Amino acid sequence: MPTPSHDNTPDEWLAQERTVRERLDKGAGPGVATREQVAGKTGLQVMQGLLSGELPYASIAKTLDFVLIDVSAGQAIFQGAPGLNHMNPLGTVHGGWFATLLDSALGCAVHTMMPPGRGYTTADLSVKLVKALTPKVQRVRAIGQVVHCGRQLATAEARLVGPDGTLYAHASTACLVFEMPTQSKP
Repeated sequence: MPTPSHDNTPDEWLAQERTVRERLDKGAGPGVATREQVAGKTGLQVMQGLLSGELPYASIAKTLDFVLIDVSAGQAIFQGAPGLNHMNPLGTVHGGWFATLLDSALGCAVHTMMPPGRGYTTADLSVKLVKALTPKVQRVRAIGQVVHCGRQLATAEARLVGPDGTLYAHASTACLVFEMPTQSKP
């Protein structure tokens, strides 16, 4: 999976993150989109709405200090800042932080491929940690890309990298694709 050639310096990463966070702070904030807000939209349109601040973003991103940086058809990029509150007792960043950031990139990449009225859920997540991550690494990016998107199953891969290209982890997912219910049940 190629690493995007744009925004590869720490300063560029921080500048892009500031721009996105300012836009999100002025937007809907953390929360859950209503069915009315997403009705008739493709998954890519929904993801673009999250990135623009029009739609609420997931509260977990605020809790774990990561943010959606870029989205396009079949791809989602999240950026995170590993901090002291994400560490395990051994002094490195907890594997759950890696997994959550990678799962977000994987799922959102799949989401970009959904036509209106279709949804997905993660059926399998496999994460491989290949290098320890400490708060000395200021930012990492989880770059998720769809491998296959069919009528019932989608797969995606993601890499967690630093601005210098260092690989910290990689992951894959299989997602079940389904028709979204049209109305709430009582």
